[in-house]
Amino acid sequence: MAAWTWRFEKADGTEVQPAVVPEEFTTQGDAESWIGENWKDLRDGGADQVRLFEDAAEIYGPMSLHAEAS
Repeated sequence: MAAWTWRFEKADGTEVQPAVVPEEFTTQGDAESWIGENWKDLRDGGADQVRLFEDAAEIYGPMSLHAEAS
Protein backbone atom coordinates (compact mmCIF):
# COMPACT_ATOMS: atom_id res chain seq x y z
CA MET A 1 0.00 0.00 0.00
CA ALA A 2 1.31 3.41 -0.89
CA ALA A 3 2.05 5.96 1.80
CA TRP A 4 1.33 9.60 1.03
CA THR A 5 3.50 12.06 2.93
CA TRP A 6 4.18 15.79 3.01
CA ARG A 7 7.61 17.43 3.04
CA PHE A 8 7.66 20.84 4.74
CA GLU A 9 10.10 23.46 3.50
CA LYS A 10 11.26 27.03 3.86
CA ALA A 11 10.96 29.19 0.74
CA ASP A 12 14.50 28.15 -0.31
CA GLY A 13 13.64 24.44 -0.19
CA THR A 14 15.30 23.68 3.16
CA GLU A 15 13.31 21.01 5.01
CA VAL A 16 11.77 22.10 8.32
CA GLN A 17 9.94 20.28 11.10
CA PRO A 18 6.18 20.88 10.83
CA ALA A 19 4.31 22.69 13.60
CA VAL A 20 1.54 20.07 13.24
CA VAL A 21 2.87 16.53 12.91
CA PRO A 22 1.10 14.70 10.09
CA GLU A 23 0.16 11.06 9.98
CA GLU A 24 0.96 8.83 7.03
CA PHE A 25 -1.97 8.99 4.67
CA THR A 26 -3.32 6.07 2.64
CA THR A 27 -4.83 8.22 -0.13
CA GLN A 28 -3.93 11.45 -1.88
CA GLY A 29 -7.35 12.83 -0.95
CA ASP A 30 -6.74 12.24 2.77
CA ALA A 31 -3.36 13.98 2.54
CA GLU A 32 -4.87 16.96 0.71
CA SER A 33 -7.76 17.23 3.17
CA TRP A 34 -5.27 17.29 6.04
CA ILE A 35 -3.16 20.05 4.45
CA GLY A 36 -6.36 22.00 3.79
CA GLU A 37 -7.22 21.89 7.50
CA ASN A 38 -3.70 22.58 8.83
CA TRP A 39 -1.92 24.86 6.35
CA LYS A 40 -2.32 28.04 8.44
CA ASP A 41 -0.79 26.42 11.54
CA LEU A 42 2.00 24.95 9.42
CA ARG A 43 2.70 28.36 7.84
CA ASP A 44 2.61 30.12 11.21
CA GLY A 45 5.00 27.47 12.55
CA GLY A 46 7.65 28.27 9.97
CA ALA A 47 6.90 26.23 6.84
CA ASP A 48 6.61 28.25 3.62
CA GLN A 49 5.79 25.47 1.17
CA VAL A 50 5.03 21.75 0.94
CA ARG A 51 5.63 18.89 -1.46
CA LEU A 52 3.46 15.79 -1.68
CA PHE A 53 5.06 12.37 -2.08
CA GLU A 54 3.66 8.93 -2.83
CA ASP A 55 6.27 6.71 -1.19
CA ALA A 56 9.54 8.13 -2.63
CA ALA A 57 7.98 9.73 -5.74
CA GLU A 58 7.24 13.46 -5.69
CA ILE A 59 3.69 14.01 -6.93
CA TYR A 60 3.73 17.79 -6.87
CA GLY A 61 5.29 20.79 -5.23
CA PRO A 62 6.45 23.09 -4.08
CA MET A 63 3.03 24.43 -3.12
CA SER A 64 3.11 27.70 -1.21
CA LEU A 65 1.37 27.99 2.17
CA HIS A 66 1.15 31.75 1.75
CA ALA A 67 -2.10 33.12 0.39
CA GLU A 68 -1.75 34.96 -2.89
CA ALA A 69 -1.50 38.71 -2.40
CA SER A 70 -4.59 40.43 -3.75
